[in-house]
Amino acid sequence: MGHVADTKISGAPDSIAKPISPYDDMGETAPREECGVFGVWAPGEDVSKLTYYGLFALQHRGQEAAGIAVGDGDQILVFKDLGLVSQVFDEQTLDALKGYVSVGHTRYTTAGAPAWENAQPMFQMSSDGTDIALGHNGNLTNHLTLYKEAVEKRLVSEEGDMPSDSAIMTVLLADETGKADHPEDDGCSTRVEAAAMKLLPRLQGAFCLTFTDGETLYAARDPFGVRPLCLGRLSTGWVVASETCALDIVGASFVREIEPGELVSIDASGVRSRRFAGTTHAGCIFEYVYLARPDSVIRGRSVNAVRLELGRQLAREFPADGDLVMPVPESGTPAAVGFAQESGIPFGQGLTKNGYVGRTFIQPSQTIRQLGIRLKLNPLKEVIAGKRLVVVDDSIVRGNTQRALIRMLREAGAKEVHVRIASPPVKWPCFYGIDFASPGELLANGVDENDVVQGIATAIGADSLGFVSIDGMVSASEQAPNEVCCACFDGKYPLGLPEGNANAAAVERMQAAQAAKKAEQANA
Repeated sequence: MGHVADTKISGAPDSIAKPISPYDDMGETAPREECGVFGVWAPGEDVSKLTYYGLFALQHRGQEAAGIAVGDGDQILVFKDLGLVSQVFDEQTLDALKGYVSVGHTRYTTAGAPAWENAQPMFQMSSDGTDIALGHNGNLTNHLTLYKEAVEKRLVSEEGDMPSDSAIMTVLLADETGKADHPEDDGCSTRVEAAAMKLLPRLQGAFCLTFTDGETLYAARDPFGVRPLCLGRLSTGWVVASETCALDIVGASFVREIEPGELVSIDASGVRSRRFAGTTHAGCIFEYVYLARPDSVIRGRSVNAVRLELGRQLAREFPADGDLVMPVPESGTPAAVGFAQESGIPFGQGLTKNGYVGRTFIQPSQTIRQLGIRLKLNPLKEVIAGKRLVVVDDSIVRGNTQRALIRMLREAGAKEVHVRIASPPVKWPCFYGIDFASPGELLANGVDENDVVQGIATAIGADSLGFVSIDGMVSASEQAPNEVCCACFDGKYPLGLPEGNANAAAVERMQAAQAAKKAEQANA
């Protein structure tokens, strides 16, 4: 194998500002996925461009960095940088990435700083000269243990910041590859496959992986299946992707989901499947609520259909008297349509969204920043004035966005503002790949615990407020209640808590206080 070409965009600075968002202007970020992964094995195809368009479809899953690694059987070339997919790559760059196997990645930061060094795919060469490029979606809960192992093996240095869990996985995979002299002894076809079967059972937490040695495409999913990962068929090869919408954009037909606890290897001999762990379904419910694109399908259920049903369920659980049901675009739109259908209240668009605000690196001046949410959303006064509004959104995290939105709607002449949320109150942080706030920053933890809903309603200035129940949310997903992760809503972490994490320690204190309160009530 040859050496990596780990190349930055010509003339790009070492650090690029993150895309601005009205949420940032109010000290709040929307809930964010860590990343999206994509991979293609297709001899004769322009795999770098297929990967580019696949990442373009997955851009919503990560907007801080993007990268593509391409292998031709002799070497792997990697190109990555901070920025959106369309900013990182151009025609000339993609034309230089020649090969027949490729992995791509879009990134948000949940583990590791938003620096170029943490952009993916990660690259490492094994002791036998095998190139490995890897992309990861999720978060490991035993990151610290794996880091210590890598330090003991002198694969990484103790100096400086601890490498990301993705970087640690890559060096450990390369280390195992260098040891896999006779992969057939383990029933494997390649050294990397044998190495992965040794490493994957040691990983704890949420992970969807696409990786390659420049010849074979590999994909793996954690035993709980927290994040989605699917397999698609091209006329000349195969595709793996975080979401089915990425298959659609490259013209691949959906074959099946990669199963939790499964390692898939794809090369000229076809698709091979091996189990490295049993399956315990615990898919993230928030994928249906917010994270995934509405045109994706997860475990046989259309994301858009779930969001419509969430709106209908919300109308049944928390009806409202209003003149107009309006969404907070775009993520609140399907639920608002469902609410309008169930309630009989007319649906209308009362807000205009500027979809390009989050697509620029030009930072606003203080004068512009004070406009806050108006950078991205602006009210249609002729639609809003004098109306009793039922405003439907997907979730409330810190509440700053909803507070500013309600103020803006009242200034535009709204008579009443009734807020309906298509998920339960977010009370717990996520450790499995979503960039939620710490427990103390979540609005639901900062109000009267005896009446959380009224406390939040008062905090954001709503005339009334309703959240869909956990049972209603799970029912809308059509998944078995014991096969979804609702940790951010109910505090039950099926994969456990991460080692040495300050937010995890805070969660343990919250759980202890909750248990003590229940015991006190039981003894009263």
